Amino acid sequence: MAEPTSIDDFRTACEQAEVHTVEVAAPDTLGHIRGKRVPVERFFSTTIEGGLNIADAIFAFDMPNDLPDHPYINMESGFLDCHLVPDVSTGRIFSHRPGYALVFADTFDPHGEPHPAAPRNVLADQIERCRQAGLDPVVATELEFYICAPDWTPVQNHIQYSSLTDALEMEDCVRDMRHGLLGAGLELESSNPEYGPGQMEINIGHADAMTCADNTVLLKSIVKQVAVQHGMRATFMPKLWTEPSGSGMHIHTSLSEGGANAFADSNGLPNQLMGHWIAGLFEHAEAMTLLGAPTINGPKRIRPYTFVPTHVHWGLDNRSVLCRCICEADSQANRVEFRSAGADANPYLMIAAILAAGLDGIERALPLPPMSEGDMYADPGDSRPLPADLAGAIAAYRDSPLAELLGKVFSEGFLTLADHELAMAPENSPHPDEVNNWERARYAEHC
Repeated sequence: MAEPTSIDDFRTACEQAEVHTVEVAAPDTLGHIRGKRVPVERFFSTTIEGGLNIADAIFAFDMPNDLPDHPYINMESGFLDCHLVPDVSTGRIFSHRPGYALVFADTFDPHGEPHPAAPRNVLADQIERCRQAGLDPVVATELEFYICAPDWTPVQNHIQYSSLTDALEMEDCVRDMRHGLLGAGLELESSNPEYGPGQMEINIGHADAMTCADNTVLLKSIVKQVAVQHGMRATFMPKLWTEPSGSGMHIHTSLSEGGANAFADSNGLPNQLMGHWIAGLFEHAEAMTLLGAPTINGPKRIRPYTFVPTHVHWGLDNRSVLCRCICEADSQANRVEFRSAGADANPYLMIAAILAAGLDGIERALPLPPMSEGDMYADPGDSRPLPADLAGAIAAYRDSPLAELLGKVFSEGFLTLADHELAMAPENSPHPDEVNNWERARYAEHC
């Protein structure tokens, strides 16, 4: 269904689909959708106006739902309730789970203020900064993931990139994933087998920044649920095994000004606005690594010849650079693709970081660095290296200008989770590239 624009639209859609349960949803710090299930009658009679409460512990959970010490959300504070107010304009009817609908909620603290740790609020702040500058961000994501057996072993022992013949049993599952995404109102562009055994990619259409983030967490949720319905499992763990390809989330951004793409006249090279935007991404690239790789496992993707950037550079149609820029003549499709984030990254936070960094480049009129050409793994030149492990990513983010832009409460809490992940890693760790059983046990189910 198309996204409803009013309570009456959503009520009618629920009646027509015989919805019995509405899920009121808020993404947590690591991008997992949490919330409560409400009978449809109560949703429209009570919840839609009065909202509902949920413990703010959802913003302090680690992957398996342990509660590390958090500077603001803890036993001393009492793990306060936060208030979820449904936004019916985000309502979706699920076809892969008939009878269910979902609505994203705005999250408020006990004082009625937007909760500073809620990822949707972190993103909303950066969207508003862009709009104050007269710019509307347009965003799209591409996600890779693995389909596995229930014990997280591979369902294939070979690779057939973009094959339309191989593994029909997997296509049966992916077909139902596509149908589930379409049923939930996502604009689905395509899917294809990727460069790993059982690895897939699904691409969804561009949207405004918040809708794109909502769509991305829904994609991950629906993909995982449909895999279970087929007796399999899906994971967005960024590096499931040592040798096969990792799974990433590429994020495409452009800026709309007066209803048109402000990058459209980037004919062969970025125009001035796109150049400042790219320069902002350069300025904050190392700090953004933590948001794109927030676990021990994530940075293991950041290796040469993995189609993951290892340094800070930009180019045109070049998949070895950090910022791949589409600069066609008079094209509304011109955009910047940021290629470093893992598939497990929280899309709200990654998009917020990109908007914060890009806008900083525009506000400060930062100059565009020289373009990179050719194989940037073989010769990165004087490009700065990205952090290649969690400790380095934490150090780059801590006390950074980006952390300040995204908010003190959020950033201190996010660093608490990252420090906790670093401390949890087993001693006598293996070779830095090796993915071990501890990582799979900790992340495969939850990413």
